Amino acid sequence: MPPTLLTTDLPGLPARRGKVRDVYDLGDGRLLVVATDRISAFDWVLPTGIPDKGRVLTALSAHWFRSGLVGANHLISTEIDDAGLALDAETRASLAGRSMIVKRADVFPFECVVRGYLVGSGWKDYRANGAVCGVDLPPGHAEADAVGPLFTPATKAESGHDMNVSFFVMADALGHETAEELRRLSLSAYTRANEAASTVGLILADTKFEFGRDPKTGQILMVDEALTPDSSRYWPAEGYAPGRPQPSFDKQFVRDWLEASGWDKSSPPPALPDEVVAATRDKYIQAYELISGHPFPRK
Repeated sequence: MPPTLLTTDLPGLPARRGKVRDVYDLGDGRLLVVATDRISAFDWVLPTGIPDKGRVLTALSAHWFRSGLVGANHLISTEIDDAGLALDAETRASLAGRSMIVKRADVFPFECVVRGYLVGSGWKDYRANGAVCGVDLPPGHAEADAVGPLFTPATKAESGHDMNVSFFVMADALGHETAEELRRLSLSAYTRANEAASTVGLILADTKFEFGRDPKTGQILMVDEALTPDSSRYWPAEGYAPGRPQPSFDKQFVRDWLEASGWDKSSPPPALPDEVVAATRDKYIQAYELISGHPFPRK
């Protein structure tokens, strides 16, 4: 099993650390975004990483950003040498394949969630009140039914859980014109990506996007990641059947093991066993290979 990269350190550069990514300010309108192998579940970053996870997230995001299907975005380069930093050989090797140089953008404080199927918090919301984030749906739907695509934004949380909100809450915060444009961009990107996924036997059940505004041009750009197993739920089309949970290409192995482990979700989480780590890594790599049509570049 390859080693994991759980954190990075580039002295002298301002840094911000999220649950998965370390973001460095290059000081010239560019950021260096490094996807580590950290994995989160139930609002906790787990002590065990998933080898190659950051490389998969970076390669898949770059695939979608370059595909022309998701619209204008912040990607400049995935070559660490393009950051213009003086790096020793060890540091350079650790960052290769998991780094994106991107345009700095003023990020909107909402996750732009698109749901094509009733699953996760959308399914819980529908069972409770017959609606998903304020969008009323007719009665009689089963789990994993196709219902969308629905645009259901959420507030962004640096830690803890994002909160689902209605489109009107988002519009009040950002202005109706901006909110409408984010909805249009999100629905367009989801629809095109789902059509592309269907050609390789996958269903894009739901996803979340982030957007920001280029401070120089005012253009809205897709930022962060795009359509990865961390931000999206992919199902195999073969065997899809509403009325039950679907197998997926994401960290479900991790969630299932944690649910069965007896962990109380309020204290630091336990380490993952080797078999769960290996199964999760395999799912991430399989997702990349199916979507991109290329073998995963193994070191």
